[in-house]
Amino acid sequence: MTTIDTHVGAATKSPGSSVVASIGQWVTSSDHKKIGRLFIGFSLIHAIEVAVIGVLFGLERMSPSSMQIFSGDAAIQLSSLYRHVLVLGLLAPLFIGIAIAVVPMQVGSKAIAFPRLAQYGFWAWLFGSVLVLVSEIANGGPGGGNSNMVDLFLLGVGLLTVGLLAASVSIATTILTSRAPGMSLDLLPAFSWSALVASITTLLSLPVAIGSVIYLYVDHTHAAIAFGGVNGINTWLGWAYSAPQTFIFVVMALGVLAEIAPVVARIRQPQRPVVLIGLGLMSAAIIGAVTQSSHTLNLSGSNSDKLTSTLLFLLTNGLPLLGVLVTIAASLLSLKEGKPKVSAAFAFASLGSIMILAGVAGSFLANIDKANVQDTSFAEGVTLYLVYGGLLVALGALTHWAPKLWGVVLDDVKLLGLAGLGLIGTVLASLPLYIAGFAKQPIDVVNGFHYGGPVALWNLLTALGSAAIILVVLAYVGLLISAVRAGAGATDDPWDAHTLEWSIPSPAPANNFASLATVYSSEPLLDAKPSQEVSA
Repeated sequence: MTTIDTHVGAATKSPGSSVVASIGQWVTSSDHKKIGRLFIGFSLIHAIEVAVIGVLFGLERMSPSSMQIFSGDAAIQLSSLYRHVLVLGLLAPLFIGIAIAVVPMQVGSKAIAFPRLAQYGFWAWLFGSVLVLVSEIANGGPGGGNSNMVDLFLLGVGLLTVGLLAASVSIATTILTSRAPGMSLDLLPAFSWSALVASITTLLSLPVAIGSVIYLYVDHTHAAIAFGGVNGINTWLGWAYSAPQTFIFVVMALGVLAEIAPVVARIRQPQRPVVLIGLGLMSAAIIGAVTQSSHTLNLSGSNSDKLTSTLLFLLTNGLPLLGVLVTIAASLLSLKEGKPKVSAAFAFASLGSIMILAGVAGSFLANIDKANVQDTSFAEGVTLYLVYGGLLVALGALTHWAPKLWGVVLDDVKLLGLAGLGLIGTVLASLPLYIAGFAKQPIDVVNGFHYGGPVALWNLLTALGSAAIILVVLAYVGLLISAVRAGAGATDDPWDAHTLEWSIPSPAPANNFASLATVYSSEPLLDAKPSQEVSA
């Protein structure tokens, strides 16, 4: 048995093919670039969805004692949907899609490993997401009053989680078994290394979520007392939507920055081992994920209790924060040593990474017991920093690899403006929730609370921030569609890049490579440019 089918995704369209036939090709295609773009496209739809909910929540919270946009169970269920779609509907599948589309080209493979498994992963995730949405609309999900729809919600979460796991298997297997001759793991491009770290940690952590879904389903179907029934869903499954589990899903975002920075600087990455170590350190978050706990720092009790609390806190919160700091610092160091040029892809990636840093640092602070911001909107601000920051990085990744995926180069000037708007939107959506958290604004509650301070101001700002994110996503998609329709062809290597994917035509052909050369370094394409002076 082989993990690779070199004929997947081959063109089958006849001259008279109809729109239905074209759709059929997308539905059944096992070309990794199409599967990746399906993940990306539907994830961006979810980005609009969660940003709209964010706007509505901000407006509702402006006057929590009198505003009645939502009431009763609707507020609880919409809060649940909001958290779910932010993480498992947007952040995780967006980067999994980018990895499926890009990693095989980066590592010199003609196709993704287990292509039908990757295809199944997308459809399982999509149908699971639809089931979650339908169940929430029909009074299911956490706190839901319709027992059948609560069961459907759990089924949807389980199905989409299986889909993400299936896609992660394909990514990890491709990297481990289908690399070009000579490409050892230490020579992997930075993004592919981050995809390996993220996919393996996903494979180790998300099965725990499936286990949680199973025992919640059994409990709800029978006595509904062991795990709290509908009211216990968030208690036992909420860890999958919060830090440190969310750290796992932004590892690839930092990999994008590490990939783009030396290309923009026009040098080899001067601190490559440090970058790889930094990305690896972020995987320590898995300890918190598999134990379903954020492990707060609590210095009360005996000395042994203090030591245990400190060690677990540093492992699950300190090491990921150190990894983010190291990766960003080492990536940006290449700008100092090289001759950087303006790039919208780098602007998106760097600004988004800084927002991710704000989220990881916020989570570090929130898990210090004396900060006293647990169960407040501070935690929601952490998630928004991570998700919206990750979204900005993903837009940078799409800009960088647009020549290979769509055969176009996007307008840098227009995109630089969107990157700035995205930064403003992320800060507005997240930072006021940090401030409101210190004022004890509760998490997952949109009305019926009160605290001293400008309640309306903080929540108006976060609503405006989510509105800005809507504009960024819509404008970006519009620019991409316009470029594709205009047929603005891209050259094979428009960025003067370093890795194998830039040695093939733009857009990339169905089977990627006609033949493969032996790889001797982490920048094989740069090695093939003898006339160019590069830094060692």
